[in-house]
Amino acid sequence: MLNDQKIEKFRQIVENKFQIYNSLFMSLPYDKMTNIGMLLPFLYEESKDGYNVGKSPEEIVEEFFQKHTGLQTEDQKLELLFKIIQYIERQVVLFDSIEDAAFQQLHSETDSGTVMNLYDRANQEHHLTAIRKKMDDFGIKIVFTAHPTQFYPNAVQRIIHDLRDAIINDSVTQIDTLLQQLGKTPFVNKEKPTPLDEAMSIIYYLRYVYYQSIGELYRKIKQVYGTSNFTPSPDIIQLGFWPGGDRDGNPFVTADITMKVAEELRISILKDYYGHLKIVRRRLSFRGVSDVLDKLSKNLYASIFQKEARISADEIVKKLDEAEKILKEEHNALFIDVLDDFRDRVKIFGTHFATLDIRQDSRVHQNVIDDIFKKVIDGNADSRTDDEKIQLLIDSNQVLNPQDFEDEMTCETLKSIYNIKKIQESNGERGMHRYIISNSDEVKDVMNVYAMMKLCGYADDEINIDIVPLFETMEGLDRSEEVMRTLYNHPIYKKHLQKRNNKQIIMLGFSDGTKDGGYLKANWQIYTSKEKLTKISEENGVKVVFFDGRGGPPARGGGKTHDFYASQGKTIANNQIELTIQGQTITSVFGNKDQAKFNFEQLLTAGIENDVFKSVKKDLNDGERKLISELADISYGKYSDLKAHPMFVPYLQEMSTLEYYGRTNIGSRPSKRGAGSELKFEDLRAIPFVGSWAQLRQNVPGFFGFGSALKALKDAGRFDEIKELYKGSDFFKTLVLNSMMSMNKTYFPLTYYMRNNEKFGEFWNILFAEFSLSKEMMLELTGYNILMQEEPINRKSIRIREKIVLPLLSIQQYALIKIQKGEGDREAYEKLVMRSLFGNINASRNSA
Repeated sequence: MLNDQKIEKFRQIVENKFQIYNSLFMSLPYDKMTNIGMLLPFLYEESKDGYNVGKSPEEIVEEFFQKHTGLQTEDQKLELLFKIIQYIERQVVLFDSIEDAAFQQLHSETDSGTVMNLYDRANQEHHLTAIRKKMDDFGIKIVFTAHPTQFYPNAVQRIIHDLRDAIINDSVTQIDTLLQQLGKTPFVNKEKPTPLDEAMSIIYYLRYVYYQSIGELYRKIKQVYGTSNFTPSPDIIQLGFWPGGDRDGNPFVTADITMKVAEELRISILKDYYGHLKIVRRRLSFRGVSDVLDKLSKNLYASIFQKEARISADEIVKKLDEAEKILKEEHNALFIDVLDDFRDRVKIFGTHFATLDIRQDSRVHQNVIDDIFKKVIDGNADSRTDDEKIQLLIDSNQVLNPQDFEDEMTCETLKSIYNIKKIQESNGERGMHRYIISNSDEVKDVMNVYAMMKLCGYADDEINIDIVPLFETMEGLDRSEEVMRTLYNHPIYKKHLQKRNNKQIIMLGFSDGTKDGGYLKANWQIYTSKEKLTKISEENGVKVVFFDGRGGPPARGGGKTHDFYASQGKTIANNQIELTIQGQTITSVFGNKDQAKFNFEQLLTAGIENDVFKSVKKDLNDGERKLISELADISYGKYSDLKAHPMFVPYLQEMSTLEYYGRTNIGSRPSKRGAGSELKFEDLRAIPFVGSWAQLRQNVPGFFGFGSALKALKDAGRFDEIKELYKGSDFFKTLVLNSMMSMNKTYFPLTYYMRNNEKFGEFWNILFAEFSLSKEMMLELTGYNILMQEEPINRKSIRIREKIVLPLLSIQQYALIKIQKGEGDREAYEKLVMRSLFGNINASRNSA
């Protein structure tokens, strides 16, 4: 019944509003977009009906021109297609704004996964004391990565923000004006954004969304769970930041850019404090108090604009404590809650706003170490073992000057390490305290970083940095237990860990794991790796925190994130939930205050309820483990065979949008690792890899192999076992439902024309057969009649979005076919492909 009410509400406040405002949108006067609103429905109908009877995108688009336009020349047709793309891009923004505006009305403060819902449940089951105990040593950390799948320029982002507010207030006049502005504002960056541009784009959200949403959520947690004896830690919700520090993610990041981004983070939070303090001073206008706050305001202002006038978080808090003392002693503590709220923000965000991480690939570090070794030890690096090299470098007691090295990467790496101390002095230790090493699969990958810190003159007690290995391939995950066991017993590293309060952060890569091992195998491998790492950490007296490198879609670790974390049993350490948020997930899941607050709550309560409500079965028994392992191995075999198919990489290169990601002005980084011209599977970055499957509407990484695994056990007469597993294991159920979400965004009729392709027909049929099997098997397993049967609102949202972009998909495929055939203006068709990427990405919301 509740679902029916929500569906009806969605129809009224989302579907109906979209129809109304879209009709308004169609009639507005745009430059060069006349009559597009009239033609677009025809292209949609031609696409829908055409794909149902097996027509190709080329046939559909050509018939559209013939039936509904009088256009004759290629230039005229191309101009119309570009106009249609521009129009659809803006339709997507309109629907996003309407759906975001409806968020508050579709969700309540007592929904499952909210702070209030957790409180009510804990109160009824007498677990409030346990909740408070867990809160005392628990937190969540959202780490924002670079923004390579969110292309909106800042001007468009601001229109979206204003449009959402206008829709909430039903201001038709303002909506009309904003839609006109949207129609005339360019959606595409003229040039590729720099790493600093990307950082500033996300800092915008920090300033105008997260400062408020996290501050308000913390206040709510204090009000609901706080007592005279208990105050939740301000560290319960933290932010991390990769743009400007992630050299592996973006080779254009330099040590100088890292310093600039750190400074922007510091200045941005001080600007928020300065603005917030104005509101506080408006209320606290009392004698004595106003003097203290006025002085603080001047200090903040000076610290923003004068480099030498630095102010620390402790100094700000000290001033606020001074004001509080006067307020209590002389003014009956009037408006003390206003002062308290401001002070809490300072404790949460410090002078760093978000922790800036450094990340680099282990292979780059090894090259740097070898370069240093030749200079410092004056010997052949190849003649020494890794342990010998590291020990010799540490024992050398040399302090290196980055400028003494000719190799640019050696120089840059050393400069970055020197920057750590500078940033900690400026932004506080929380401003930068982690060094993440991608592709970690050996002990030396961690020890190389420690050695470089020593070579940059850091004394042992000055290495205030967590060295974080990132295990992301199947091989790396396999070796993670052995690597960490050795590190925990390594005399140098063991001593370093003791100075870090015996806390070890370990990062696990869902994105590259899925690319490497397939959906089911990667998720199971990460789960079991976490169990082994938990055990080995506990045995060595180390508190382990898992940091998950996740993307937006299920194929990259996204999807039902709350359900995923709530489903993990006692065998996995639950000291903190840390995960990356990136791409359009930043704007679609954490893009405004209400959404951000709700989704922060979902993560927080997932981790807490996982520990506290012991009556809920989470741990897997031996039989369930064996069954999941069997399924994962069968799935892995099927996916490995697909990867080994000679057409795998050529198919992505020639039939998908893969090669166009790197040529768009979406993000600053290249779409592959490695400098060679030949495209190798291992060099593919996860975002363009998963995103290209999504653009084809095939979403292979989100399901491939799952159906074959289920069918194999069914054929063995063991399907009842899997049904029991689905009913009894929250973890397995979440994997199934997330995979169904991937399949629900799949539309193979778009590429039916490929099944008869001389070169790729066989490969396409392998993909389609596995999709059909996976869909059939999962529907049988769940007892559903349709995918996502129990999520009607999400299903409706996806259906509307897919309807909006169907003409866009037809245009993209039409252009790709023209390029493949070598017909017409190749440059223009390539531009069509690139432009159509944007609307597809944003309509899907979690496609990459």
